[in-house]
Amino acid sequence: MTAPLFRTKALFAGTALALLAACGGEEADTGPDAISIVGSSTVYPFAQKVAGDYAAANEGAAAPLIESTGTAEGIEEFCAGTGPDTPDIVNASRRMHLDEFNRCQANGVEEIVEIKVGRDGIAFVSAVDDGVELELTPEIVYRALAANPYGEQQSAENWSDIDPSLPDAPIIVYGPPASSGTREAMQKLVMEPACTASADMAALEDGDEAAFVRNCDALRGDSAYSEQGEKDDLIVRKVGNNPRAVGVFGYSYLEENQDLVKALPMNGVMPTAETIADGSYPASRPLYIYVKKAHVGVTPGLEQFVAQWAESWGEGGPLAAISLVPATEETRAESAAAATNLTAMTSDGLE
Repeated sequence: MTAPLFRTKALFAGTALALLAACGGEEADTGPDAISIVGSSTVYPFAQKVAGDYAAANEGAAAPLIESTGTAEGIEEFCAGTGPDTPDIVNASRRMHLDEFNRCQANGVEEIVEIKVGRDGIAFVSAVDDGVELELTPEIVYRALAANPYGEQQSAENWSDIDPSLPDAPIIVYGPPASSGTREAMQKLVMEPACTASADMAALEDGDEAAFVRNCDALRGDSAYSEQGEKDDLIVRKVGNNPRAVGVFGYSYLEENQDLVKALPMNGVMPTAETIADGSYPASRPLYIYVKKAHVGVTPGLEQFVAQWAESWGEGGPLAAISLVPATEETRAESAAAATNLTAMTSDGLE
């Protein structure tokens, strides 16, 4: 992970300059302050687009600084506190957890604005030229990638070890790291439903959380699953160059790289904007941004930047043009109200 981006906010800079003047020093022009954004690699290209349009529409505004740190690490940094060395916004490819919300509160980040910006699917892909052909199901993915499928030690080396109808080819999967919301969404949307189809495994969810995580969520630690960091574009290139490999990343990277990779179906359904929007593709999810309300009015342009998101996420809008799947009309209306009113979220519904 790259080092955090730090910048001085106008309010805090003003205090320091007043002290400097009182001591006989001269005030210096610190220039405009940039909005600081961290978080999801999946949301990253959409945030970049919004940032570019915001800068173009607001002459003299500093371009927002955006880091692709992964959802978990981004939220951790966002929740560290308020002030000049903390982010204004975190991009997230899954919803904030209750423990993360509580950590924010404990660190003085008491008002957080939660905004759904659209939908995305978790795509499983292979090389467009001679790539491995797989008819995937949640059970196949779980049996291939779980550290302890159904409580048994992982032993599958080839896809055919899982099901004789699958190719006699080695299991090679390039995917995101533990800090990634995409990986967590894969676990929640694909692996856990397959795992809990077993009554014994389902019983662990309430009875033994550690065992549930160990058997249902934990990924194998050998070379069959290879973490690629928060670099979805790297996964695209590696899969494109390896016809035996499968890659896991957000749908937008599939749409933008169809010359290199092709989608694999899940339960017979291909990931498309339509199947992700209507939920028929099993591995679909909402995308979020979280805004630190304490920084509104302190970081120049923060409110306008959030408004730029609301102007961008509709059907036929600039984000749909780069493969963001628009949310339903009802959800977009709710998100637009949150962006306008900056209503602070509560812990209701968080897990």
